[in-house]
Amino acid sequence: MERVRQLVGEMLLYCFVLVLLTGGFLAFFYTPSGEVVAYDGWYEPLHGVPMSAAYESILEINLDAGSGLLMRRLHHGLSVLLILGTVVWALLGRFRYAIAVLGLGVLGALAGYGSADDLLSGTVLGKLPVPWWYGLHLLAALATGALLVISSRREAARHPRTLRFVALSLGLTVLAIFWL
Repeated sequence: MERVRQLVGEMLLYCFVLVLLTGGFLAFFYTPSGEVVAYDGWYEPLHGVPMSAAYESILEINLDAGSGLLMRRLHHGLSVLLILGTVVWALLGRFRYAIAVLGLGVLGALAGYGSADDLLSGTVLGKLPVPWWYGLHLLAALATGALLVISSRREAARHPRTLRFVALSLGLTVLAIFWL
């Protein structure tokens, strides 16, 4: 059972690396600002509609950036897979880190939605400025990564990784991504 838990932990680490890569791609096009601007992008029915700069950048990622919508969907799907995998990891007995990773994952997801400035607008949580949400999202991601790396290193110290183990964890991670 320990080897299965270690396998799931490795898969979570690989999944997190992919979340970071897709998030890095999205960060190049994202504008973390609550400033109200008029939309002037590709989608003509929204021309001139006032919205936050953050929401306009999200629309530009979806409609104008090459592979932007694919990256947003992958980022979201991988984040959900990370949270579901953490639940499985906790059920396999890794409560020490799983609860913290799960909490940080939920916090990061909420902050990610807040930084897009679409879901939380007009709510009590929507009163926080967009850059705060974005900073919280990045901070939660860094903390999650640190916890996953620490846990993975401790597991590897007890049960060293073999080439077959790494290949199996990478293969299962790819299968899980295609399952999305």
